[in-house]
Amino acid sequence: MNNSSENKWALILGGSRGLGLATAKKLAKHGYAICVVHRDRRNELEEIEKHFAEIKNDAPDFCSFNADAVNSDKREEIIDALQGILNEKGTVKVLVHSIAKGSLKPMGAKKGECLSTEDFEITFRAMALSLYEWVQSLIAARLNDPDMRVISFTSEGNTRAMPGYAAVSVAKVALEAITRSMAVEFANLGLKANCIQAGVTETSSFAMIPNSDKIKENAVKRNPSGRITRPDDVANTVYMLSREEAKWITGTIIKADGGESLR
Repeated sequence: MNNSSENKWALILGGSRGLGLATAKKLAKHGYAICVVHRDRRNELEEIEKHFAEIKNDAPDFCSFNADAVNSDKREEIIDALQGILNEKGTVKVLVHSIAKGSLKPMGAKKGECLSTEDFEITFRAMALSLYEWVQSLIAARLNDPDMRVISFTSEGNTRAMPGYAAVSVAKVALEAITRSMAVEFANLGLKANCIQAGVTETSSFAMIPNSDKIKENAVKRNPSGRITRPDDVANTVYMLSREEAKWITGTIIKADGGESLR
C-alpha cells in the first residue's frame, strides 16, 4: 500500500455491483483511495475481483471487506481495521451508502407470503438506519474528514406507490429524513449529507423488483433522453458532490434521471 496519510478515502457500502461499483471506479479515477464493503457469495468473487483489479489500477490505495455492512459487530471490526489502514492520519472524505437489502413482498398476498412487520424492519435497518450507524461509527473513531461528504441513493419510490415496493419506499423516505437531519446536526463537524434520486437504472437489484421489465419500458418512454439512467450517470453525480465546488450543497435530494421524473 501507499502512504495512506496522503490519501483521501472513499468508503463505499455495497460497492461490488451496480451504483456502488460504478461510483468506486469513478472516484478511483479521480485520485481517491477506495474501501469497498460488500456481501457476496464465494462463487461470485472471481468476477468481482476482476472489477476490483480495475479499481486498484487507478486508486492510490484499495481495500475491501466481504462482510454484512448492516451487522453492528462487523461494522466495528471494519472500523477498527480502517484505523490501522489509514495509520490514524488518513480520513474518510466520502461515504457512499449503496446497500440494497430489503423485502419486495406485496402487501396483498396469501398469509406467509405478504409483507410482514419484520420485513419492514429489516428493510428499514439495512437501507436507512445503517447509514446513520456508519456515520456515527466513523465519527466516534475520528475517521471522518473535516469536509466529509455523505451520499446515499433514493428513488422515485419515495413518492410513487408500486406493488411490492412498500418496504423499500418506507426505507427511502426514512433515508431522506435521516440525511436532512445529519446535514443539520453534524454541520459543526463539516459534514455534508445528500441523497441522489436516480432514474430507473438496470442493475441486479432493479431486476428483482416485480414487473421490472415493464417499469424499464415505461421509464424509456417517460425519459426525454429516450433511455434509462446508467450507473455511470449516477457515479458522475456522486463525483460532482465530492468536489470542492459542491461544499455548499447539503441536506437535499439531487435528481440524476435525465428528466425522467418530469413526466
